[in-house]
Amino acid sequence: MPESGRKGQERVSQAKAELFRVLGHPMRVRILELLRGGERSVGDLQQALGLDASGTSQHLGSLRNRDLVTARRDGKNVYYSIKDPLTTELLEVARRLITTRIENSQSLLEQLAEPENR
Repeated sequence: MPESGRKGQERVSQAKAELFRVLGHPMRVRILELLRGGERSVGDLQQALGLDASGTSQHLGSLRNRDLVTARRDGKNVYYSIKDPLTTELLEVARRLITTRIENSQSLLEQLAEPENR
């Protein structure tokens, strides 16, 4: 592989790792899940998450820095929404991966519980 191609792949891998690092915090995933239903104010997110203003702003800032959410000011309120619908699809893929893993585990447990396996 040419050096420039390898460096390009490294940059892509780094960008993906940074995206998943930001998504690696449960509160940020929760914020995105809440925003799946549409735009919400910072106060509304804060109340739904049970976080203080500082913690909510910190997580929203991390999501905004990765272009995962966008902010809109209306008077004294700031409203957030998911910037790209692909983010919603990514959350859905994650849900399906987790569901499949759990279903596979349940299937294995059911097989282990069958009398002939005892």
